[in-house]
Amino acid sequence: MTLLRSEPFGRTIQLFLADGVPNGLIIASIHGWTGSVLVATQSTFARLLARPETDRTGVYILFGPDPSDALSMRAYIGEADSVCDRIDQSAGSRGFWETAVVITTSDEALTKGHVRYLEARLIEMTLSAGRVVLDNSQMPAPDRRRLPEADRANMEAFLANLKIILPVVGLDLLKPRPRAAGPAASETAALGEAQFEIRHKSGVQATAVEEDGEFVVLEGSEALKDAGFQGTNSYGEFKEELIAQGVLTPAPNSEKYLFSRAYTFKSPSAAAAVVLDRNANGRRVWKVVGLKQNYHEWQEQKARAVEENP
Repeated sequence: MTLLRSEPFGRTIQLFLADGVPNGLIIASIHGWTGSVLVATQSTFARLLARPETDRTGVYILFGPDPSDALSMRAYIGEADSVCDRIDQSAGSRGFWETAVVITTSDEALTKGHVRYLEARLIEMTLSAGRVVLDNSQMPAPDRRRLPEADRANMEAFLANLKIILPVVGLDLLKPRPRAAGPAASETAALGEAQFEIRHKSGVQATAVEEDGEFVVLEGSEALKDAGFQGTNSYGEFKEELIAQGVLTPAPNSEKYLFSRAYTFKSPSAAAAVVLDRNANGRRVWKVVGLKQNYHEWQEQKARAVEENP
């Protein structure tokens, strides 16, 4: 008997602007799911605490830049019978956060046992993903948060929805890092993704892959120290931070930097600007390895293939 491969299916995510403005309090959910995700900034935090949803049993996340590493994000994960009181205390003792998230349900179905399990699993998943630094001093193990089997299954389904909705509201702490940015970065040829390269007249060479929508420059790639470019480099300060954090290290006996580890960029253009030490259209300068096809042409080819084979 041949088993049919499970295909991804669409989801409807509902974003309610509680204050009627884009930068106000947001309540997010997935159609047909009883979970509610309330998202606030520091300026809307007081309104978050006043919402009746936060006076329920739930979990919460404080999220923002890591004060000790400008390239990283930091998060704190907690739980409470009444979230509003606990999150207020946690926020007051942590100055790094820019976004506060409260996770509860519209039917008040979460119990203390549920949220303690969710807290432990969220901490475990965040550590496994390796994208942010956790500010938690205690790391409870999920296997010590005992729940009946049926309740555990329900909470795992709850977490599956959180993995979808949290990136939509700007928190990617549960999303696994690209494989190319992990310990097996040197084995990217086996990953099956297209590889891209910059081969500059200066002799600088860099290689990258796109994986799950993220652009990763691989370990061992090179970057120009000083291109002598007189125009604007929008990523100059960012490059200096990469140097300060040891992502870029001086190559021996060379006017180049080396990527000491793979690094994930927000766009091909950001990666190209760091490699070439000047603003650059990454969609044009990155070429498919071994071909003259640039990144833009490669994307168009992929789009045509999807249209022809939906």
